Amino acid sequence: MTTVIVTGGAGYIGSHACKALAAAGYRPVTFDNLDTGHRRAVRWGPFEPGDLLDLPRLQEALDRHRPAAVLHFAGCAYVGESVGDPLKYYRTNLGGTLNLLVAMRRSGVRHLVFSSSCTTYGRHDAARLSEGLAQRPESPYAASKHMIERVLADCAQAYGLRSVALRYFNAAGADPDGDSGEAHDPETHLIPRALMAAAGELEQIEIFGTRYPTPDGTCVRDYVHVSDLAAGHVSALRLLLAGRTLPAMNLGLGRGYSVREVIAAVERVTGRSVATREAPPRPGDHAVLVADAGLARRVLGFTPRFATLEAMVATAWDWLRGHRALGSVATGCGA
Repeated sequence: MTTVIVTGGAGYIGSHACKALAAAGYRPVTFDNLDTGHRRAVRWGPFEPGDLLDLPRLQEALDRHRPAAVLHFAGCAYVGESVGDPLKYYRTNLGGTLNLLVAMRRSGVRHLVFSSSCTTYGRHDAARLSEGLAQRPESPYAASKHMIERVLADCAQAYGLRSVALRYFNAAGADPDGDSGEAHDPETHLIPRALMAAAGELEQIEIFGTRYPTPDGTCVRDYVHVSDLAAGHVSALRLLLAGRTLPAMNLGLGRGYSVREVIAAVERVTGRSVATREAPPRPGDHAVLVADAGLARRVLGFTPRFATLEAMVATAWDWLRGHRALGSVATGCGA
């Protein structure tokens, strides 16, 4: 059985990727420091506790398991936080990835699927962001992802590393089987916060910015189900292991929803109202981030199973009701 190291595999997206890997016949090994992830989320393969900044520990894990590839999710992932604490993001995201690449080279691991971000594009007038657009990151978080993409390209030329950067948009939803879902501490993402408000766990949620140049004045985002993201990573891994050279690709639905549209969808799915409060815009937030997902569709066969916002929200709502109150598997960011 082919072994794959999954950094951040105890986190939200990483744990879903581990399940998808196991279903596809791979042996996922989670490497995670559990800073935002959860040990309970490691259910589909061995667990190796450790931090990417601890190179000897990382090297030990790679040497022991001898993986064919790495799926790299570990890192910090909040745009606003990165503006206030940029050194944390450069040290963790960029520094941790440099350690990972050093350890991979020493262990002879030559395949890597990298969790990048649509925020690397920065501001563009295009209705949808395509891979051909210039990357102009505007936050330390986005810059750290962009820097890693450059490092990967240089390592490909110098060392023969075979890698692909998947620039995905807003991850949403929960495992449809109820095995895991989204829960951060504190929770900052819109859909889970709106669901928490619908469930009575929050009195109200904030709408950050109401004067953006969008139809209703609130930010517009492209939401993609976390299980679809996981499937996209497995598809990219298969192609890399088969010897394909892959370009950076967007993973998204190709349609945007505003903050108010998300809240309305939550109210329709739950049958409950969500109280809101208008707040100032957050630093680093863009008005519109929507994917042109055509390249991933052509290269990876990426066709999201959850093609509507309501379908994504419904899986998150089912998970919240079925597991959150019971203290079951709650997974953190990990990406």
